[in-house]
Amino acid sequence: MAAFLRNCWYMAAWSDEVGDALFRRRIIGEPILLYRKTDGEVAALTDRCSHRFAPLSMGELQGDCVRCPYHGLVFDNAGTCIASPFSESPPKGAAIRAWPVEERHGAVWLWAGEASAADPSQIPDFSALARPCGPPLAGMMPMNAGYEFGTDNLMDLSHIEFVHKGSFAGAGVIFAGRHRVRQDGETLHSDWWMPDVAAPAHTLGVYPPEMRCDHWLDMRWNAPAAMLLEVGATPTGAPRDQGCIVWQAHILTPENETTTHYFWATTRAADHVDPQGDAFLRGLMQQAFEGEDKPIIEAAFANLDGGDFWSQRPVALGIDAGGTRARRMIEAMLRRERQPQPA
Repeated sequence: MAAFLRNCWYMAAWSDEVGDALFRRRIIGEPILLYRKTDGEVAALTDRCSHRFAPLSMGELQGDCVRCPYHGLVFDNAGTCIASPFSESPPKGAAIRAWPVEERHGAVWLWAGEASAADPSQIPDFSALARPCGPPLAGMMPMNAGYEFGTDNLMDLSHIEFVHKGSFAGAGVIFAGRHRVRQDGETLHSDWWMPDVAAPAHTLGVYPPEMRCDHWLDMRWNAPAAMLLEVGATPTGAPRDQGCIVWQAHILTPENETTTHYFWATTRAADHVDPQGDAFLRGLMQQAFEGEDKPIIEAAFANLDGGDFWSQRPVALGIDAGGTRARRMIEAMLRRERQPQPA
């Protein structure tokens, strides 16, 4: 089985996916039950009754508690079995795991390690998604590939010119620029800088098509696979902070070793909501992710026939340094987690 990091936060859902109904999602191979308590906060339990292993998500929400659909055991939001129809007191040893969860920037994050080590300050910062006009356009794409293959794709945006011919491709613009990978602690950056190029697509309706621009694509990565992309352009020579900027979230959460939840979100180029513009933008994102990225990532993953990535001796092209370094950083983190802790 694949090894997954435990001492980190995984995105479990967009906030609006979790309401007052029981919601199930598998994360790093674990079945997780998510629901909102009466105070509006999210609870997360292992979605498996300790009696005969029925999914609690098939059961009934009773206040802040969940009743199993099979034999009626009741669990509170801490995972404690508090009632049984068959005895005055609940059975011993019936507790199930409660997972630490936090909401940040419209997303629900789940801590996979020991609860005592959960530190919300380690949740990656996606505050750039909050704009004056309201929440971003967002979605989730299931992907039949290991999450690392999605990271490879996102940390090497040179694939845009070949994969995204129906959406983002810019007639070789990215190859007119410079690529740089840099590391700041456990944060990676994979950045493209393209000076004096034609106005990129995201400036449509903001800049005239004939305007020459300095264009950038700055990708930030935090383990295990939470990425924030800044897509920017400004009139050639003008400061960046005066430019037209769009922020995108690309957050990959392993469902298991062969499937991934690909959460995405994008802000708008202008700080107002245009229903027609939003419909166009959502269609563009779906075309790019579902129609273009997804098929090639899944095909590449399947083409390994279950083999190990490194044992196939992948050729290095330089532009894939971001994805390669992210893989190596994950491996180093896994080694640290496996080391015995001092008593």
